[in-house]
Parts: sequence; structure tokens; C-alpha cells
Amino acid sequence: MRKVRAVFLILLSAAALLGLFCIAVNLYVVSYARPYVYSDVNSLPYKYTVILPGARVFRNTVSHVVADRIEGTLRCIQAGKAERILVSGDHGRKDYDEVNQILAYMQRVYGTDDSIVFLDHAGFSTYETAYRARDVFCVKDAVIVTQKFHTCRAVYIARKLGLDAVALEAPEQFQYARRTKAGWEIREFLARVKAFLNVALGAKPTYLGEQIPITGDPKASRD
Repeated sequence: MRKVRAVFLILLSAAALLGLFCIAVNLYVVSYARPYVYSDVNSLPYKYTVILPGARVFRNTVSHVVADRIEGTLRCIQAGKAERILVSGDHGRKDYDEVNQILAYMQRVYGTDDSIVFLDHAGFSTYETAYRARDVFCVKDAVIVTQKFHTCRAVYIARKLGLDAVALEAPEQFQYARRTKAGWEIREFLARVKAFLNVALGAKPTYLGEQIPITGDPKASRD
């Protein structure tokens, strides 16, 4: 019984230390990034590129999360806060394509000029989006448009990777359920820890490839 009790105490202590580590990382990431997060597009500093991180899309439309990000992205362009758009998302298989679906939605609903839109087909995570923005698309400064819960992690990663990045909270055009938002916050708590470790360990993205400068021709980014 003493051995069992000792093992239990060791496991309990380890769990407590892990929990404290996760809390400390979250506090650090949020405090680091908060000064670079904006809720009003008019207050944004000018950045050459808007990064639109992908999320769930469907066969003929996009999710509410993506629609809100698109709205915020185009507000940045209309307000003269940026000149180029980098849509980054998951296009890792033939039957699922976030980036082209987002571009099609932008053109269909907003009439967006595709000559300013670049597509990153291998933005499988926020970390990979920022890494590839820097190394593939030669982005130096950017506004990342995303939901409020995600802004601090996105800015933290981008700035730690050397981008002069800020974030804009995407306008909430749709009412999200409290349960949905609570789920986002729980996942984000763990995602910030993963982001911290990725940055600390210098993790590499799934794919890199030839450079497609954001100042050049977006046709090079099409599939």
C-alpha cells in the first residue's frame, strides 16, 4: 500500500506541475501578444499583407468562422490597411480544398479582385501558416484576421518567427452558441502550449517549396 500511495503521489505531483506549466505558458503567450491585437480596423497600423487563416469549408460554401475572417480581411483592404491577401489553409487532398473554396466565395459574394490574392495550399496549422508566409511567400509584415480566441496565439507565433505581425479580431456576423465558444477556449488553452513548444523547438512545416513573393504574381500560387 505504501508503494501504491507513493506512486499515486508522484503521478499527482507530475500532473500538478504539468497543469501549472500549461497555465504559465497561456499567461505568457496572451500577455506577449495582447498589445498587438486590435478590435477596430481603423486603429490598425498599415501592413502590406493580410493573412487569412483557413478553417472548415463545405462543397459550395464556407463555415461561419471563415465568412467572418473573410469579412474582416476585406475590411482591411477597403480601409487601406493592407494591399495583398494571403489565404492559407488545408488543401492536402483532392476532395478537400479550403483555399480555393475561400477564394471562390470571396469572388462570388464580394467580387474580390483575385490579382491581390495569394493561396497557400499547405497551411495545415497556424504555425505552418506563419512559417510558410515568411519562408515561401516572403511576407515581412502582416495583419492576421481571425476570431478573438485565436488572435493571441496567431500573433505570438508570427512574431516569434520574425514577422512584424498584428491581429484583427474578425467581426462576428453570426451568433455563436456559448457552448461553441467554450469549446474553442478549451482547445485554445492546449493549442497555446503546442505553439509555445513548436516555437521553442524550431519545428518545421510539413512542406516548404519554391518562393512565391507576396509582391509578385499571385498566379504562381494557384494549383
